[in-house]
Amino acid sequence: MKLTRIASALALLIIWLAIAGVGGPTFGKISEVSTNDKSTFLPATAESTRAGELAEEFSDNQGIPAIITGKVNEVDDAALESGMQALGSVEGILQVIGPQISEDGEAVEYIALIDTDSADPTEVVEKLSAEVSDQGFEPSQYGDFYVSGPAGFSADLANAFAGIDGILLLVALAAVLVILVVVYRAVLLPFLVIFTAVAGLCAAILATYWMAKAGIIALNGQSQGILSILVIGAATDYSLLLVARQREELQHTESVADSLKASWKASFGAITASAATVAIALLCLLVSDLNSNQSLGPIAATGIFFAWVAALTLLPALLFLCGRAAFWPVTPKISGSGSSHKFWNKVANLVEGSPRKVWVGTLIVLFAGAAWLPTLGATGVSNSDILLSETDAKAGQAILNEHFDAGAGSPASIIAPQELEDAVMGILDKHPEISQVTLTSESGAPANTPPMNLEPNVVDGRIYFQATLNQEADSLKAQDTVALLRDEFASLDGEILVGGESATSLDSNLTAERDLRVIVPLVLAVVLVVLIILLRALVLPVLLLLATVISFASAMGVSALVFNQIFGFSNADPTVPLYGFIFLVALGVDYTIFLMTRAKEETPEKGTEKAVLHSLSVTGGVITSAGVVLAATFAALSVIPLMFMVQLAFIVAFGVLLDTFIVRTLLIPGLVTDIGKKVWWPSKQNEID
Repeated sequence: MKLTRIASALALLIIWLAIAGVGGPTFGKISEVSTNDKSTFLPATAESTRAGELAEEFSDNQGIPAIITGKVNEVDDAALESGMQALGSVEGILQVIGPQISEDGEAVEYIALIDTDSADPTEVVEKLSAEVSDQGFEPSQYGDFYVSGPAGFSADLANAFAGIDGILLLVALAAVLVILVVVYRAVLLPFLVIFTAVAGLCAAILATYWMAKAGIIALNGQSQGILSILVIGAATDYSLLLVARQREELQHTESVADSLKASWKASFGAITASAATVAIALLCLLVSDLNSNQSLGPIAATGIFFAWVAALTLLPALLFLCGRAAFWPVTPKISGSGSSHKFWNKVANLVEGSPRKVWVGTLIVLFAGAAWLPTLGATGVSNSDILLSETDAKAGQAILNEHFDAGAGSPASIIAPQELEDAVMGILDKHPEISQVTLTSESGAPANTPPMNLEPNVVDGRIYFQATLNQEADSLKAQDTVALLRDEFASLDGEILVGGESATSLDSNLTAERDLRVIVPLVLAVVLVVLIILLRALVLPVLLLLATVISFASAMGVSALVFNQIFGFSNADPTVPLYGFIFLVALGVDYTIFLMTRAKEETPEKGTEKAVLHSLSVTGGVITSAGVVLAATFAALSVIPLMFMVQLAFIVAFGVLLDTFIVRTLLIPGLVTDIGKKVWWPSKQNEID
């Protein structure tokens, strides 16, 4: 029997080593199947998507524009012409438009169209940046030049996510290691848990890579970062629960195998219910209209699945092979009774003494935090605001804003029936936020413009306008302008489409707001059903869900206060509240599940009140440790210099700690103790008390 167990444990270890051996190197290849292009996030039915597809039919030169701009002390025509030739010689450039001199004569811009079919835009931007910083680039003798525009900001996003696997994992694992050493006070055990989490992540990365390669999901740096953090945090949490239960069992039996069998059986239900709740909640993202959200659902759910599998297979195998030595130097002794849990006994006594005062007081604190929720702006941010570090693209955009029409290089695209040319031009010409309007000829050059006066290109009875806004292309003002144009065009007969970068940002924000309205109720319904099935009751699941929602509202309110008053973030991406809700509700319910499944297990023997208070005592340490670990891993997302990641890192980290220390520790035990056995209604199996 012992040899069979050893062989089984070794077989599991070999399988996971093989998975890690294949999955590890995949980290370096995952960028091959990843994209950060915002336009790919939208569904095919979005107006900006349809406009972009039609625009490609009007000209062969439909590359992504890079705007090269800089200040000049004087205008040297020969130097500027030399600059255009130098930019045009860069591999991957379709065409260079310019140079264009600002009205004040103090700045110059070129527009370089990058061939996205045959070149990597990020690599081309790097070549352009090297070109304009070279001393041989003649215009630079009058001042510094920068690569900006859509291509420049896209490259900045790619660079922000570059090395995400290495930096993010190092920060997250370092934080987890420190916490585990403090919690376990052991030499070997923290490394066993970390190896389990990393192995689960390798499996998840491997599965995600092949799903992306097969075109099943659309992977981006954002989803990749969240996957890494989620798997490390979840696998560590599940491992903490299993190890804590085994430590209890080792105080009653000498056999490591028997202690593992008992602890695995006792913790399997809680770990599985937790993983299932999170995975099902994440899969609700499949109903999103944003491709990026749709993909995050199965990506993150896959990560949770492998975290669950690793915690219930690899970790038990490692614990069995290492025996009691895994806990050295604080090795559990056979004592016949559990540890004292002195601190958590005091917390339980506090709740038992005045349960109503505890939960009412806690609720007041949570509502005070939630009061700031309306101050959270989540209507979108510009590329310049998304990037928290200083970049060439931001510096270039600042020059464009100061000396040119801010939307130069990223015009709005209007596709309209040919017979409505005069009506559309009339609306565009009188619009105060539009500085220039051109029709597109067959060559891509402006039509009806001297001296060539080319004819407008007509494709399937449609013509193509380009309207330059005097607002930054991805700004909220530019989005408002696009929305207004769409409303004005709606009064004309025929379908008129408005696309371009501003329209893409507008459609992304509108779709994200729609997702929030649809997905939030769906997640709440799904989590409620899972809790009802798990606890076999109606009252308690409703109480747990309401407590989690209040905790989320409080976390978001405090986050809004911190963002506005401390970080100086005046706005947020519309997906921030959605992601915050998904993670906090799903993960917040986790800790309550750990607590109440233990209480449900002990209620027939102790009664509801005593069972929940005893569960608080014996699980307080491990659940708190799990919460701290998860908060630390999500906080690691803040190393990525993007506003979205920093905001999500703070929301989830703070929210998890709030749920761990306030909701699960005081609010839920206080409520259950005050209400008593009625929380199990209509079930009668737990009404022995």
